[in-house]
Amino acid sequence: MRLISVIITTYNWEDALSACVQSLFAQEDLAFEIIIADDGSKIATTILINQLDKQSPVLLKHCFHEDKGFRAGTIRNKAVAMSAGDYLVFIDGDCVVFPHFIKRHRQFAKKGYFVPGNRVLLSQNFTQVVLKKHLPLYLQSKINFIKWRLQGEINRLLPLIYLPFETFRLCHPRRWQKAMTCNLAIWKNDFISVNGFDQLFEGWGYEDSDLVIRLIHLGIKRKEGRFALPVLHLWHLQNDRNAEQENYQRLMQRLNDANFIRAEKGLNN
Repeated sequence: MRLISVIITTYNWEDALSACVQSLFAQEDLAFEIIIADDGSKIATTILINQLDKQSPVLLKHCFHEDKGFRAGTIRNKAVAMSAGDYLVFIDGDCVVFPHFIKRHRQFAKKGYFVPGNRVLLSQNFTQVVLKKHLPLYLQSKINFIKWRLQGEINRLLPLIYLPFETFRLCHPRRWQKAMTCNLAIWKNDFISVNGFDQLFEGWGYEDSDLVIRLIHLGIKRKEGRFALPVLHLWHLQNDRNAEQENYQRLMQRLNDANFIRAEKGLNN
């Protein structure tokens, strides 16, 4: 594997995006590019991205479309079309990663597999403190994380533990639950084979689950990234969920159709 393409979804939250991208600048492995998939943010986000680009130790690209509501799958497809890497790592612009994040994703990459990591959630109050003080979470000690857990500022510690064992990571090859694009790695060729995200999933909900289910139908297996690949997820209000039920019904139909592999409205539509 030569180059990894990190695709970050964002929408009108410059402080969080800055924290996310700054954590990527601190990576031990710099053989990656950053593509910011901007789902229609205002000009302040573009200004920030231009500033970050001047600081970036890696190639940084801005993929933008106009705001027509929540269209995360669509803008991610457009970002993939701009990518130069043969391995894709999707994260959200409200997630902070550790310096080993890219290095471990590279180590975990295996042909025929997708790799979901997991996350630690920050409290509302702690998120505000982190952003206001520009606290580099990715440089903090284990003692600090234990303290924050005891204070209720983060929801758990277990994802921060590293387990080197390989066997358990392959135990549930067809499990689609809790594989989310806040922390998900896929070979680009596999992504293309299923025609990317299905843009029929507009509004919040399940476009990432749909992608994973179609990968499994294709024969791509799950390799578990828990206890190795955590992200720190900043607190935010829930997105509008008016489309959730419709999206879930579509997801269930596809889950039960093993022949459904390619997105109806995806990369090539």
